[in-house]
Amino acid sequence: MPRFPPSPSPNLLQRLFSSSSNKRSSSSPTAALLSGDFHLRRFSSGNAARAAKGEKEPWWKESMNKVRNIGISAHIDSGKTTLTERVLFYTGRIHEIHEVRGRDGVGAKMDSMDLEREKGITIQSAATYCTWKDYKVNIIDTPGHVDFTIEVERALRVLDGAILVLCSVGGVQSQSITVDRQMRRYEVPRVAFINKLDRMGADPWKVLSQARAKLRHHSAAVQMPIGLEENFKGLIDLVHVKALFFHGSSGENVVAGDIPADMEELVAEKRRELIETVSEVDDVLAEKFLNDEPVTAAELEEAIRRATIAQKFVPVFMGSAFKNKGVQPLLDGVVSYLPCPTEVNNYALDQDNEEAKVTLTGSPDGPLVALAFKLEEGRFGQLTYLRIYEGVIKKGDFIINVNTKKRIKVPRLVRMHSNDMEDIQEAHAGEIVAVFGIDCASGHTFTDGSVKYTMTSMSVPEPVMSLAVQPVSKDSGGQFSKALQRFQKEDPTFRVGLDPDSNQTIISGMGELHLDIYVERMRREYKVDATVGKPRVNFRETITQRAEFDYLHKKQSGGAGQYGRVTGYVEPLPSDSKEKFEFENMIVGQAIPSGFIPAIEKGFKEAANSGSLIGHPVENIRIVLTDGASHAVDSSELAFKMAAIYAFRLCYTAAKPVILEPVMLVELKVPTEFQGTVAGDLNKRKGIIVGNDQEGDDSVIQAHVPLNNMFGYSTSLRSMTQGKGEFTMEYKEHCAVSNDVQTQLVNAHNATKPTD
Repeated sequence: MPRFPPSPSPNLLQRLFSSSSNKRSSSSPTAALLSGDFHLRRFSSGNAARAAKGEKEPWWKESMNKVRNIGISAHIDSGKTTLTERVLFYTGRIHEIHEVRGRDGVGAKMDSMDLEREKGITIQSAATYCTWKDYKVNIIDTPGHVDFTIEVERALRVLDGAILVLCSVGGVQSQSITVDRQMRRYEVPRVAFINKLDRMGADPWKVLSQARAKLRHHSAAVQMPIGLEENFKGLIDLVHVKALFFHGSSGENVVAGDIPADMEELVAEKRRELIETVSEVDDVLAEKFLNDEPVTAAELEEAIRRATIAQKFVPVFMGSAFKNKGVQPLLDGVVSYLPCPTEVNNYALDQDNEEAKVTLTGSPDGPLVALAFKLEEGRFGQLTYLRIYEGVIKKGDFIINVNTKKRIKVPRLVRMHSNDMEDIQEAHAGEIVAVFGIDCASGHTFTDGSVKYTMTSMSVPEPVMSLAVQPVSKDSGGQFSKALQRFQKEDPTFRVGLDPDSNQTIISGMGELHLDIYVERMRREYKVDATVGKPRVNFRETITQRAEFDYLHKKQSGGAGQYGRVTGYVEPLPSDSKEKFEFENMIVGQAIPSGFIPAIEKGFKEAANSGSLIGHPVENIRIVLTDGASHAVDSSELAFKMAAIYAFRLCYTAAKPVILEPVMLVELKVPTEFQGTVAGDLNKRKGIIVGNDQEGDDSVIQAHVPLNNMFGYSTSLRSMTQGKGEFTMEYKEHCAVSNDVQTQLVNAHNATKPTD
């Protein structure tokens, strides 16, 4: 027997969707249930349940429900920053609108760097806070130029939800696909916003079908436009079935009106399509849809929220940020459909329990857990952006940096608004704040000391590629070193060193693109032009068999001479050994006085820093000292150190050394029609394909490829796949090179050696 009354007549439906003032005044429970008064219903039913159990709601519950942490991301030039500027204007954070390219000499609020205003693009992520209808919204304006650096991943971890901006003319572009794929990887629920409906050639329905096909979004429009291009007048809200018009000089007055008569049929069709699409992923709505019962605005809103948070559905909003239309309803959508911090699962890694995953409750009652996700050099020193996942942070509190184990006092706590700030006394879970005067690196986790959690893994991969860099002008040396220091703090995979032979600065990182980004950032942010050497792969050397050594170092020159003899053997360490270098003293008796043993070890370590094949460090080696001889007068630390260095060089060749090269785990995502070409190219690069899966229209190929053969690969892949392929690359291990490659490398190294 059905639980609901039979389907109401069309007249009753008209009455249900008539003016909202009539709905609100109705006092009958049935009318309230059908009215769409979602907040009232949810609040009262929750209270009733708690009253029945005699429970009291936690103090933070209501305020947490009213927090949203969102990112706005899209393809370059889709209007992200323009949209953010309008959001800030309508939420009262700024009092006049400025355009992105700064034609009025001011520039958009979020683009606080001079260069961003000059070029009209966003380079850094700026965090801004605003309020909309009692809700606190933290907006992170992310760069459209996405690369494989750790910083982008961190920004996505900090978000609870996102707005994906699509251009109504350009549609789904390559960067939209990349950004969407990253959001999916980090399980970020999102809403889509089709922007620029006022432009020539705007077609939102084409973009919607592209989103379904290319991004595989299970999506439907929750709005539809009234007119397009220069005739774009307003929007129709398909959830509440009403027309919205934007009046006033900056579109600040949203006026609800009647739906134009000539559009009623299309509106009914699009609303039914929306209900049908949502009901495919929401059981509650599906039951009503299958029974052909009317669906109220409140029921549809709740179903869309459930499906969006579960990442089964993407609601599509429309508008034109530049023409000030559609931004306020989008803000309503953020509040209605995107999750609050307690509705998102966040994990920490317990350092006391071998990095086991721990689910965080997200409540201010728990122990403090906060992640430093971005650093900025401010006027008052280092500014650290923190996302608080659990607990409360107060000004003057002592907090522990889990990564460095340092105890730090919080001197000043601020809430950021692009490059302006407001001082606050405390902040709790779910909020994004900034702290001054804390010395830490990006990705460090802070706790109150009661737990030892980190939000990101503490194991940092070894860099696999190096570049020699030096500033073009000598005057910019100060800025050059300042930039390198800052980048090292931001990104633990970025290292800086000095080449002892050429005295050049060497930067090392996770790949060609990674290092290019930093050279470019140095030029943009610090105005330092740098000359870049040819990329170098970080090879290693090792030995494959045991070899004996017996070397006497003897030097006589008026006065005290040098005398030291060392005997023993070298052998390779087992492949699973954690140590790269081991030294063992197995001398019985006093053939060599014990005071000289550390000097011998130091000599062997120094010799292992540079193998004789190509001059790269030798690893996985065990050196055992079995015998030796000393002289009462002539023996010294220096003599034994020199004996060790020469002994190593003599026996090294007999130990059959080989060169190890970094092998990368490469994951490619290419349209299926290019699969054969890409696989053939990987074979040419001596890659081994280890996996090949199908994902919709794309092929996902996994391969192990030597890094030395991956130079310029992004350009090759782009040309092979018409710009549709993308790849990620991470270090896997060092493996022995083939004999022909070893011969080439040794010959090349010998050719660069200075001849005597």
